[in-house]
Amino acid sequence: MAYLVLRRQIIAAARSINDTGLNPGKAGNVSARVRAGFLITPTGTTYAKLGPASIVHVNADGTVPGRQLRPSSEWRVHRDIYAARPEAGAIVHVHSPYATALACTRRPIPAFHYMVAVAGGDSIRCAPYATFGTQALSDHALRALAGRRACLLANHGMLAFGEDLDGAMALAIEVEFLARQYALSLQIGRPVRLTRAEMRIVQEKFKGYGRQEHGKR
Repeated sequence: MAYLVLRRQIIAAARSINDTGLNPGKAGNVSARVRAGFLITPTGTTYAKLGPASIVHVNADGTVPGRQLRPSSEWRVHRDIYAARPEAGAIVHVHSPYATALACTRRPIPAFHYMVAVAGGDSIRCAPYATFGTQALSDHALRALAGRRACLLANHGMLAFGEDLDGAMALAIEVEFLARQYALSLQIGRPVRLTRAEMRIVQEKFKGYGRQEHGKR
């Protein structure tokens, strides 16, 4: 089976989003880029029941070759992100509690904490609402992701992408944690936002964040 190892990695990531509390039940989806399109979790299937053959191969034009399960209803979002963002190697979409709570109030996550820059900018935007599975939703998401690697989806959930599945998962977890911190700070009072200049410094420092160079600190 083509991309067997990657199919198994997608299954592991999908199960992980349930285990980590990022996602309930069958909600959300996971994908990874391949040479001729992308592999994505199927629609309406419990993650615990997934096998390598369950993962759907979708062509770059959105067609599904051969006899396969139906792809996630959000396949358009994945297709369009891969087309527009060559650095995206994997995408995670979840309905995580705090990010979704903020999305339901249509709030972005502002620069209340410097780690917001981990998503690529000085805020994590909230895309306008559109019905799930529609081209309108994909269009809104792409605009919200301009210059970013993650966004909220109004009254829906959260999207994050990375160079690979580990990167996409790590970012989704970080965004959910930031959403929780922001929600808590709103309960205490009015969070003090960092300035654009302060966030630009953080973004510059993040260009080398996490990279280990021998002999350097």
